[in-house]
Formats: sequence, C-alpha cells, structure tokens
Amino acid sequence: MALAIYRKYRPRIFEDLLGQELISQILKNAAGQNKFSHAYLFSGPRGSGKTTAARLISKTANCLTRQTDAKFAKLGEPCDHCSACAEIDRGQALDVVEIDAASNRGIDEIRNLKESVRLSPTSFQKKIFIIDEAHMLTKEAFNALLKTLEEPPEHVIMILATTEFEKIPATIVSRTQQFHFKKIPLMKIAAKLKKIAANEKMEISMEALELIAASAEGSFRDAESLLDQLLSFNYQKIGIDEVEGMIGKVTFSKTAAFAEILLTGQTDKVLGKLAEIEDDGYNLVQFNKDLIHYLRKALVLKFEPSLEKSFRDELTPESLLKLKSHAQLIKDSHLGLLKALINAYSQMRYSQFPIIPLEVAIVENLKTEGLKH
Repeated sequence: MALAIYRKYRPRIFEDLLGQELISQILKNAAGQNKFSHAYLFSGPRGSGKTTAARLISKTANCLTRQTDAKFAKLGEPCDHCSACAEIDRGQALDVVEIDAASNRGIDEIRNLKESVRLSPTSFQKKIFIIDEAHMLTKEAFNALLKTLEEPPEHVIMILATTEFEKIPATIVSRTQQFHFKKIPLMKIAAKLKKIAANEKMEISMEALELIAASAEGSFRDAESLLDQLLSFNYQKIGIDEVEGMIGKVTFSKTAAFAEILLTGQTDKVLGKLAEIEDDGYNLVQFNKDLIHYLRKALVLKFEPSLEKSFRDELTPESLLKLKSHAQLIKDSHLGLLKALINAYSQMRYSQFPIIPLEVAIVENLKTEGLKH
C-alpha cells in the first residue's frame, strides 16, 4: 500500500523541519549536549510540525549511531538509518507511545499511562510518551498527570502537543519546557509542494500550488493531503481549474478582482459577480473568509505601509503589488464594509442560504456609501 504524501515526505531530521528553524536549533543543541528535558509542551496551529518534532526527539534520544559515535552525537540529529530510527519512522517502536487525548481523555487512561511510565524501556534507552491534543484531557486526568510530569523516571520523556495552549492548566505548563510552533508561511508551503510534485513527476502549475498552499492555511499536512488527492485523479497536467474544482476555493486573483469591485463601489457589477461565483460551485463561506482576509491586508497596508514586509512570505510579488494598489483605494468608510462582511460570515456558517447574508451585507454597505456621495 502506497504511503500518503504527508507521511512519505515527513521531516526525518531536525534540519528538515521547515518554518520552525529556531525550535529545531534549540532541540538540536539540547540533543548535542545530551540535555533533553524530561517534559515538553508543543503548542501551535495544526500541521505546523508539533507531532513531527516529538517523533524527531524520539529518534534522536534513541538513535543507536549517536550512542556509539560521540562525534556524530554532538550534531544533535538522528542518523535516520539505524534500526531504532527505522522502527520509530514505521510507527513500530514499543517504547514510543502516542496517545490521542481526544479519545483517551479520562483519568483511567492517565492512570494506565502512569503505570506504563514506571516500566523500563523494552529495547531503547528512552521511553517517549507523546500526548496529542493534550488540551482535551479532563481536569481529573491533568491532576493525575501532574506527579508524573514533576518527577518522571530518568528513562522517560513526556511530550504534550496542543492546538489550544490556553486550555492547558498553569500547573502543567510550569512543569514543561514550552515551544510555540508558528503558522507556516504560504510561500514555504508552496516551495515544498513544488519539490514533492517534481519527485512524484506531477506536472502542476505554480499558481495551482499556491492555491493549495493558501487552502491549507499554514498547515503542511493539509497541503500535502490536498496534493495527494490531486495525484489520485491521474490528471496529465494540473492547473488552477483542477484545484479550484477539487477544493471549491476561489483563487487569489478572483478574490482580488471582487475586492476591487467593492472598493470602487461598482454596485451594478457586484451582485452579478457574486451570483457567478455561486453558480460555479465555490464555497461562499470560504470565499467571504478569503475576502475578509484580503480587505484586512489592504486596510493594514493603507494605514501602516511598513507592514508590507510581513506579507512577503504569504504572497507572490505580483499578488503583493495588486494588494498595494488596492490599499490606495481604501477609505475610512471601508471599515464598515469589513465589519459587515465579518457579521455576514458568522451568519453564513449556519445558514442554508449562505449567499443571502453576504448579499445583504454588501448591498447595505454600498447603498450607504452611495447616499453619502
């Protein structure tokens, strides 16, 4: 059975952990000095590399090459070819225990974990416990985990991963080393997808890769899963139309074109364009979300042009140029338009007719603008 792309191209050493260079360097330095902490807390958006980093710690702490080659051990990386590294990569290592807290969140599961912690590793130097979605644990489960985190045996490393840091009790946080994983910039995701596509001999346009990267919203895993889905369709050549058809997401250029209609007050065109987008089968809730993000960026550039540099990782040079031109069209009154779109978005998510709240928000805003003039 063929491996999914996100598993096939998962980082195998810290150097491969894109977008989290500072965290990679700190963990490599700790490994090089043989000073891994007994407990870690990884927080950040989905698909940003938290679980991958936890597995890399597992590999590095148990790498057989590092145990026999002192010079190599100082590099702080796993060798990626010894039996321990291979077992962990395949998910067959008995001493690397992954727990999904979303489905194992009670006190009984944590008590079982505490019993397992006391047992020595079966074949590795270190026994690693990775608790994913740790914020889902119950209050009682967290309390049961406290003692284990405070005084774990020498052979144990505990790693908690969460997308919701604020839900982790302070008593747990204080007993761990914390690392916050950043959202991955769009252009970094697109660059990795380009390499994967080349390796998989996929003929796909850069614009299509950028749309996939944008749809993933900062998640390598989501982007790679979408690319895998496209690969399964056996297209001879993949362009923007194929990607749009699969994910129902409007391209950046179409979103920008619609934003221009709004910003220039072209009332006669706006509803027709919106109906066209709906007729083409696009997800209107997602479209409004993209539109809100676009107008927000234009608004930011209008009032603080120096923030342009923060958008360079998210947009191509051509897209950034277009955004800057739209920033010049922004007026104070467009704050009302943005607020109206945000209100419409909250209504659209639960409506059987999502186009109606969006139409109403746009028409009311443009009508108000027209009366002002």
